[in-house]
Amino acid sequence: MHSTDLSVVSLILDASLVVQLVMASLLLASVLSWTIIFDRSRLIKRAQRESEDFEDRFWSGGDLGDLYRGLDRSRDSLSGLSAVFHAGFREFARLRENPTMEPMALVEGARRGMRVAMSRELDDLEHHLSFLATVGSTSPYVGLFGTVWGIMNAFLALGNVKQATLNLVAPGIAEALIATAMGLFAAIPAVVAYNKYANSVQRLENRYDDFVEEFSNILQRQAHQGHARAS
Repeated sequence: MHSTDLSVVSLILDASLVVQLVMASLLLASVLSWTIIFDRSRLIKRAQRESEDFEDRFWSGGDLGDLYRGLDRSRDSLSGLSAVFHAGFREFARLRENPTMEPMALVEGARRGMRVAMSRELDDLEHHLSFLATVGSTSPYVGLFGTVWGIMNAFLALGNVKQATLNLVAPGIAEALIATAMGLFAAIPAVVAYNKYANSVQRLENRYDDFVEEFSNILQRQAHQGHARAS
């Protein structure tokens, strides 16, 4: 029989094993979600800040070769647009060493290098976002399962008593509803964070796409100028 103490801690401790396992899984999902939320927030903000800083340098009118050589000295720690630019310029410079290479082949090679680097950067930003989506979509149902199980046990326990009273069934229903509350507590932040970060990553992807096309146009002009001089 349940205790009449309706404090949250006592209700959790007095809950059935199944309901306790449901609560524990939801608590673990919530902790992991918040860890991912803070981690993704830091990484996405850093990517946005680095993109703005790099674009300022890129469009400042300086020599692109000097910009590339400066980035090449720290190539192992590059991220965001810096990594995309470095990959494209490196491939362009490597292909340009072949005097028979056609200008469009140079540009396409550089574009492929930038696309690979961009895909890698976006994959890093999207890492673990699927976990937030999973927690957001499944936690309410997991909590509901705990609630249904708890309420079922509460009413089954009434079969063992001669007279049913609210005092007998209230603790069981209360502990069951805690599972629903924990499910919502885990799901709501995960859904909000997933939507926010997915939108931020999409905006960064559009920004990277625009840069790849703009930089490809610059490389195309350089390739045609170099081909004309060689001819």
